[in-house]
Amino acid sequence: QAQLVESGGGLVQAGGSLRLSCSASGRIFSTNSMGWFRQAPGKEREFVAAITWMTRTTSYSDSVKGRFTISRDNAKNTVYLLMNSLKSEDTAIYYCAAGVSISQPNYWGQGTQVTVSS
Repeated sequence: QAQLVESGGGLVQAGGSLRLSCSASGRIFSTNSMGWFRQAPGKEREFVAAITWMTRTTSYSDSVKGRFTISRDNAKNTVYLLMNSLKSEDTAIYYCAAGVSISQPNYWGQGTQVTVSS
């Protein structure tokens, strides 16, 4: 089993920035990718961004491309999501995820709330 713990959520004004962190422990070596998903009230969970451990290949949803940056620190088993130019529509619970493929994560964090006020 792997454990994922998110931090860094909060309340920010539109146009502001936040950085989320996801610390991984346990059998994280069994995964290839880590990433972020989000779920807004009344909406389905959606993919936000992902990064692979070995090649650092990144991917983003169209809605955040150019505003969000995902990165990772292998030594700390931590993945970060830097969110710039935040919009009210970015308000959601953000979940860290990990798996062999980010399209079907094996592990999830508990989520961290991000609220963007307009």
